[in-house]
Amino acid sequence: MILKLAKTVALSALVAGSALTAVAADYTIRATANSNENDEDYDGLVVFKNYVEAASNGAIEVELFIGTQLCSNGAECLQGVADGSIDIYISTSGGASGLFPYVQVLDLPYLMADDRIAEHVLSGDFTRQMRAMALEDSGDTIRLMTIGNTGGWRNFANTQRRVAAPADMAGLKIRTVVADLPQELVKALGASPTPIPWPELFTSFQTGVVEGSKNGITDIMGMKFPDAGLQYVTLDGHAYMGALWWMSNQKFMDMPEDMRRVVVDGFYALQQATFASPKRKSIQAYEDFVAGGGDLYVPTPAEKDAFKQAASPVYDWFKSNVTRGDQIFTALTDAVAAAEADVNGARDADLN
Repeated sequence: MILKLAKTVALSALVAGSALTAVAADYTIRATANSNENDEDYDGLVVFKNYVEAASNGAIEVELFIGTQLCSNGAECLQGVADGSIDIYISTSGGASGLFPYVQVLDLPYLMADDRIAEHVLSGDFTRQMRAMALEDSGDTIRLMTIGNTGGWRNFANTQRRVAAPADMAGLKIRTVVADLPQELVKALGASPTPIPWPELFTSFQTGVVEGSKNGITDIMGMKFPDAGLQYVTLDGHAYMGALWWMSNQKFMDMPEDMRRVVVDGFYALQQATFASPKRKSIQAYEDFVAGGGDLYVPTPAEKDAFKQAASPVYDWFKSNVTRGDQIFTALTDAVAAAEADVNGARDADLN
């Protein structure tokens, strides 16, 4: 009797497992991130995979490819999304700027004051407007699903001296990506932009090819840049490190509405995970930086305003020189103003 019952249970489990496998094969999503398992992007993908597979009751399977197995850079990966060989890809604004130049609006300095403002902006209609622009410019092939975070806030860091004012930037060779906007920002502050590939940055600090960078603290510590001489960090928070999550529009639209809803909710969960991850990881990173002898400087409000004033010519440059720059700049600044009103109103209400 017991043996018969065990066989029945085993058979039922086998049938259930077979059924789940059959259902799971209905939709397979291939997602890639050119990073590693210590990165916020990976944290977000794990949350996305868990949510989507559970909420779809196994109808959607998410395959994760972390690193460069499917593609190695923004242009190549976005082409994969456009032609359908890749379903989901995460890029920085710099990584997508070759195809969608206006996404560099996220790199404009000192527009969003803090996490609450940035998260409010990126959770609303600003992201939907950028989605519509990207769909239009890609011939309805590449869909922006959400914008999260990858590394917190960009701050100026260098090997030479404390930077407390724009004048302290004079002459410093600051590493940038190849994109025009970060180079214009560095020039506006009196420093010298020096494009260097990310894998070469550690050695470049050691040899003096560059003397500074624009990075978040988790990237600085994760890459062990203090060991290469990077000992000064100024917490000016000039740009929120937005992570743009792209999806094949055909893959998305080919799903029935109930499955699309699951995917949309999965990206919401992913976004929240990437908002939270850098906050936690930065605590230990800052402690380790200071413990290793690093100089961590927080500008006063007046000093931060001086940085903003010095960098302000970049706004006009962006609106005049970047395709659809004026349109997206207006969308972002309008969204920031609305977010400030909402967040400050909520803060005031919570004080009483």
